[in-house]
Amino acid sequence: MSAAALDPLLLSCRRLFLRDYEVRINIGVHDHEKRAEQRVIINVDLYVPLAVSTPRADRLEEVLDYDFIRSTVAERVQKGHVHLQETLCDDLVRQLLTHPKVHAARVSTAKPDVYADCDAVGVEVFRSKP
Repeated sequence: MSAAALDPLLLSCRRLFLRDYEVRINIGVHDHEKRAEQRVIINVDLYVPLAVSTPRADRLEEVLDYDFIRSTVAERVQKGHVHLQETLCDDLVRQLLTHPKVHAARVSTAKPDVYADCDAVGVEVFRSKP
């Protein structure tokens, strides 16, 4: 199901995204996970209403700067150990939604090195402002 089907207001939004952002983070509930960082792949979609993201003068301040997405992820990663991918996703979505231009956000995390017989295990969450 598409995000627009979940929230019809997204039909009048621009989608900004950060794809396959690889970070190393201390994440997990098992003892061996608490002793070392793991690779985590993070994907973010932000939905910003066209009314506040359509540039008229081709200037950065007219849109949402992609740096906001990367810096939000980096700040959360630097906070230290997190037990669950669900917690990481929820923390990121909550912080991304604080930006006044963002109407909705989707965040996924994936741990590609957990099982040898699959590409990755992960979590995804989608939230929009009321």
